[in-house]
Amino acid sequence: MDISYPPEAEAFRTEVREFLAETLPPDWQGIGALAEEPAWAFARDWRRLLAERGYLSLTWPEQYGGRGLSKLHQVVLMEELALAGVPFGLPQDTFGVKMLANTLLRWGTEEQKAHFLPRILSGEDTWCQGYSEPDAGSDLASLTTRAVREGDEWVIDGQKVWTSGAHHSDWIFVLARTDRDASRHRGISFLLVPLDQPGVEVRPFRMMSGQLHFNEVFLSGARTRADLVVGSVDNGWTVAQSLLGVERGEEAATNPVLFKAEVERLVELARLYGKDTDPVIRQRIAWCWSKVEIMRYLGYRILTGWLKGAEPGPESSIAKLYWSEYHTKVTDLAMDIMGLHGQVPVGRPPLRTYRADDPGAANSSASWSTTYLIARSGTIYAGTSQVQRNILAEKVLGLPREPRP
Repeated sequence: MDISYPPEAEAFRTEVREFLAETLPPDWQGIGALAEEPAWAFARDWRRLLAERGYLSLTWPEQYGGRGLSKLHQVVLMEELALAGVPFGLPQDTFGVKMLANTLLRWGTEEQKAHFLPRILSGEDTWCQGYSEPDAGSDLASLTTRAVREGDEWVIDGQKVWTSGAHHSDWIFVLARTDRDASRHRGISFLLVPLDQPGVEVRPFRMMSGQLHFNEVFLSGARTRADLVVGSVDNGWTVAQSLLGVERGEEAATNPVLFKAEVERLVELARLYGKDTDPVIRQRIAWCWSKVEIMRYLGYRILTGWLKGAEPGPESSIAKLYWSEYHTKVTDLAMDIMGLHGQVPVGRPPLRTYRADDPGAANSSASWSTTYLIARSGTIYAGTSQVQRNILAEKVLGLPREPRP
């Protein structure tokens, strides 16, 4: 088996390295070496440079502002950004650039693409995801938020919860029931809804890490235009599953790059605390390294399917289950290395989001402690570990469906 990259991918790698050499300062040590405010100022400017160069929209068709390159090019880009210690956009780009843009490219009308894609790319519009509800988190098909057509608008009533970044967002893509008489997985539509309007209330949660990230979103007579349905009316479940497949599939291909950078920081942390010669710590670090390698090869399998034109299917749940469970273990190890130093009050480290999305994070106790606390949520959001196991059992292995109580 030859897993070397083809010449066109390596040529692109050379391009990215030249771009980094031209734009980063000569004494650059990674974004984690910066204090919080300078780090965020750098990240905002850096996002603009990535967008101008076409790196944020690398795989989009050229007619929508992309470069029309492959997912393999995307992996090469992530490898080089991680090596240089710079982020891929800002945290909210997860929902706009990664999730919604790819969904619009698959399901959106030409009018929706022409309007929203440039605004997503420029950062003019920021997005959040309105899926989970108080009684419909893992069991998303039981959602009760409803939308009723009134003339040229949809009127939406309901509540969403665990809505990441809603307090900083302009728009939300919402799953709402548009046919109350249809079966669980039918009669749901995928709506694009502006947040700055009467009838929308956003209430942030303060997490145990001290951060404000999750939110409740209350929709009480909120409105959106009738044409802002992605896909067809009552076909939102299919659109939503397509979005989740893109999210999990892209993570499977690119997350190993970020987790590898995180393991390298873990090795530096062990050296900093004098634990690099401890045989137990060394064995646990080796375990982490081996798991990241396994993730890398899982990612290659999904990437191979992508390059052949296949959309990510239920098999992508393997990668989501694997990385989320792994990340609780690697952060456990970081806390054990630091001992009591890891029990300091934590704040927001530079650009820390929910996985290894900050390749330059400093080896500070605050950074690792925050990541430790946040890692637990990875086994819940985007589908709990239990849900992923059920998906794999039923849709991949063909086992009988678990009976409902």
